[in-house]
Amino acid sequence: MKNSDRRSFIKKTALAGMGLGLAGTSSGMYEMSDKEKGKRVGMIGLDTGHSVAFTKSLNDPLAGDKYGGYKVVAAYPKGTDNIEEWKKRIPEFTEEIKNQGVEIVNSMEQLLEKVDVVLLTCIDGNKHLEQALPVLKAGKRLFIDKPFAGTLSDAYAIVEASKHYNVPMFSSSSLRYIDGVKEIAAGEIGKIIGAETYSPAHIEEHHPDLFWYGVHGVEILFTIMGTGCKSVKRTFTENTDVVVGIWDDDRIGCYRGIREGKGSYGGTVFGEKGITVLGKYTGYNPLLEKITEFYDTGIVPVSTDETLEIFAFMQAAEESKNRGGISIDIESVMQKAKTKR
Repeated sequence: MKNSDRRSFIKKTALAGMGLGLAGTSSGMYEMSDKEKGKRVGMIGLDTGHSVAFTKSLNDPLAGDKYGGYKVVAAYPKGTDNIEEWKKRIPEFTEEIKNQGVEIVNSMEQLLEKVDVVLLTCIDGNKHLEQALPVLKAGKRLFIDKPFAGTLSDAYAIVEASKHYNVPMFSSSSLRYIDGVKEIAAGEIGKIIGAETYSPAHIEEHHPDLFWYGVHGVEILFTIMGTGCKSVKRTFTENTDVVVGIWDDDRIGCYRGIREGKGSYGGTVFGEKGITVLGKYTGYNPLLEKITEFYDTGIVPVSTDETLEIFAFMQAAEESKNRGGISIDIESVMQKAKTKR
């Protein structure tokens, strides 16, 4: 699709998305004071435990100013259409969210009338373009939970829409804030020579393999290595993935995806002054702090260029697998995705 056609698609889809509906509603239980206006968070997609965890943290009366006073006040439950394991849990998660004092609404339009900013937590990346467009059109700052999109071309379309409507948005895995990353960024081991990261890499049939779960370990890799990966080669077996990327300065970064045995998150980082092992994953709260800072400032903590390269890396890994493990040029993957719509 030409660029002009894609812009037309964005506009049309945004208008259509405003009319999405879901039967069933409940009256709101959480009343915000005038002082709290501007801090109203809306949530889209109650088909993941992330929605419950995020709400419990943000709406915790003991949180104080940890999250800048932001509270989830309304939620639109509709999430995945195709992933049955999670689709069937929407009623359960909706009830848990409702018990946190959140109003359950029956359309995107109703949600956007009641909130100032949005958390898109739908577990299905294939829904994210459709769900993000009306939010961006309405001028609401937006965080998109992983996976950012279900295809690389959708990822580019979301970024284009953010620019078109001049509304900031970002996406990040909470693994970006794993223990040890701050110290490495501060130069503890000097210039980064390379890194090896790992995470669970369960596969879901409606997403490219690594988009679904491997994204968390790949995001750790890019947090350490930065952008600039030029080629990707993947070795795949039923139980394990090994994906090797070569950066444009000839540094090598490696991701290991785990589907058998103990699953965990971490990595080893090689620097000019030392070698260090990343620490423990500490949960969602560091990410929530970054999200609420972003809501206040409009400054994205993770650039869209880096997010797009992360997903191009994983798409290149998919193509490498499909082509017998050959090396795939990332730039060619990006260009194909840009022109696909």
